[in-house]
Formats: sequence, C-alpha cells, structure tokens
Amino acid sequence: MARPYGPGPKQFVFAAGDGDDQRVSVRDPQEAYEAFAAFLQGRESDTSTIRDEPAGQSLVLMPRRGLISRFRDADQPRSEHLKVDRGNRYLPAAMLFFENGYAGLDYFGQWLADLSDLDAAPEARGATRAAMFTTEAAAIAEVGRIWADSGIVDPSDRYYVFFDSDDLDHDRAERAELLQLIAFLGLERVDPPAGAAGGEVWVRSDPRLDAECERWS
Repeated sequence: MARPYGPGPKQFVFAAGDGDDQRVSVRDPQEAYEAFAAFLQGRESDTSTIRDEPAGQSLVLMPRRGLISRFRDADQPRSEHLKVDRGNRYLPAAMLFFENGYAGLDYFGQWLADLSDLDAAPEARGATRAAMFTTEAAAIAEVGRIWADSGIVDPSDRYYVFFDSDDLDHDRAERAELLQLIAFLGLERVDPPAGAAGGEVWVRSDPRLDAECERWS
C-alpha cells in the first residue's frame, strides 16, 4: 500500500494540450498514478503534463519526441531533460514524480540542463552528463545508478560488470559517461574476459564502489 501524502490530500493538475485540463485531489502516489493513467485513456496528444502547483514543480512527457522534461520553479529554478529510447519509461517517470516530485527522478537517467544537448551524438551527451559531477560523492552515486540499471557482480566478487551482455551499439551515451566517471574517480578498468560481450565495461572492486552498489542492490 502506498504511503499517504502528509499532509494530504495532495493536488495535481493534468494537461494534454487539448484545453481539457483536469485537477485531482489524491491521498497517495498510487491514487495519483491511477488518476493520471485514466486521464490519458483515449487521448491523442504529443505532450502530457503533470503539475504540482503548490510545490512549483512539473513533469512533461513527450513520447513522440522521445523526451521527458522536469521543471522546478521554487527556490532555485531549474529544468532538465531526458532522451528516452524505450516507450515503457514514461509512466514509471510519472510514478516517481508522484512519489517524490522533481527529486524523485534524480536517478532515472541522463538528465541534461540544455535541451540542445539532447541532439548531440550519444558520446557527446555522455561527456556532457559526466561533466556535471564535480564531487566524488556525486560521481560515485551516478556510477551506482548506471550499474544498477544494467550491471552485475562477477562471480569472483572481484569485478563489477556494467552493461552486462550488451554490444557496443547499446547505451552509447551512458557508456561514454561511465568511462569519464571511472577516470575522474580513479577506478581501475580491466579487460573483459574472452567471450564477454563487446559493450561490457569491467571495473575492479573498490571500497567506494562496494558501498554504493550495495545500496542499489
């Protein structure tokens, strides 16, 4: 059972660009998710927006453009954008927003502040994203996110394997980001064993990586 909002109920506004906005009052994130899913039923729209007006935050889903954007107006205004290559990413993003707002999506993918960066080659996007992490704590947390999305621990317990079983054409942006973060953190990358998929990245165990990956396990 979803944890109720406190204080609650909580209000959201759903919009799909057709002028038929819907304001809902919900007790918990699951109820909000179900209300949003019902709102989308039968609508043909390029853009769907969830607004949390009291918090000054919003989430914009753009499936036809392969894009998700999030906005925060209160305190320090900020907007970030995420390129999406799988259609099953949009509703999970909405659920994370219902659960924890703007911050709930921090580890959902490669958020970039400049919308134009999304049009760059995957390797350039990865480099731009890596440059956003200027402290060890933030960088190791991002490495943990990447590992949690596609990684395993080698049976020997000596190596972390990123992009398990992937070839080089998969996750190019995240691979480029990871390689820069490995260098920034001074982690040791090793050659994969014979027979490993071409896109795998193997990294020797490190106390910082052990702690972070344990948190994600």
